[in-house]
Amino acid sequence: PLYHRLFQQPLKYSIVSNPEFLKEGAAVDDFMRPDRIIIGADDEQAIGVIRALYEPFQRNHNRIIVMDSKSAELTKYAANAMLATRISFMNELSFLAEAIGADIEMVRQGIGSDPRIGYSFLYSGCGYGGSCFPKDIKALIRTAKNEAGIDLSILNAVEDVNERQKHVLTNKIKLYFGDIRGKHFAVWGLAFKPDTDDMREAPSRVLIDDLISSGATVTVYDPEAMEEAKRVFGGNHGIRYAENQLDALDKA
Repeated sequence: PLYHRLFQQPLKYSIVSNPEFLKEGAAVDDFMRPDRIIIGADDEQAIGVIRALYEPFQRNHNRIIVMDSKSAELTKYAANAMLATRISFMNELSFLAEAIGADIEMVRQGIGSDPRIGYSFLYSGCGYGGSCFPKDIKALIRTAKNEAGIDLSILNAVEDVNERQKHVLTNKIKLYFGDIRGKHFAVWGLAFKPDTDDMREAPSRVLIDDLISSGATVTVYDPEAMEEAKRVFGGNHGIRYAENQLDALDKA
């Protein structure tokens, strides 16, 4: 029968790893103007098809880098791990700068001016969040441990520093006010980065949880993430949702 002739024949196919490098809030622009296009494959015909697919997006110069599929997958994880490492490194330095009386912003400008280092991802703050950095760091650590028996000491430290950093602002608040029971705070910014409503692993969640568990109440505002905040925090009675920035400051 025709059915058996069609479906019992071996199907020829190729697998291509083509990791994305898209930032939330700028995904379309990043796709249209890629910094690099990673192709992981060992089939020349498949590579040719992907090259043709991407040709309109790299007319200025060739951005395609071809490698094996495992290297392509690791490239994606390694890129996020490097960026997360820079963030945690600066947050670690900010502890030292504060302790000895140095200005971490001036340090950032000083080291960023070195072309081997550059200015990107050198800002100290409340730690990184979102879906990509935390899960990719965890994935690399777990893969190394379970599949290769390797302990990735640097990435373990990156994760530890980031978790500690999410409590830094709470600690500063308590150092300034002392007991914060009964006090009311305004929180501007809930998403892990601008121009998105993504609150996954957002430092704001840790800060708000810390304040409420210490007896304070909060009013929150974010231009993009208000509906997501209501979903995340549910019916928590310690949180009020502001209509705008200035509304959030009422009685704070």
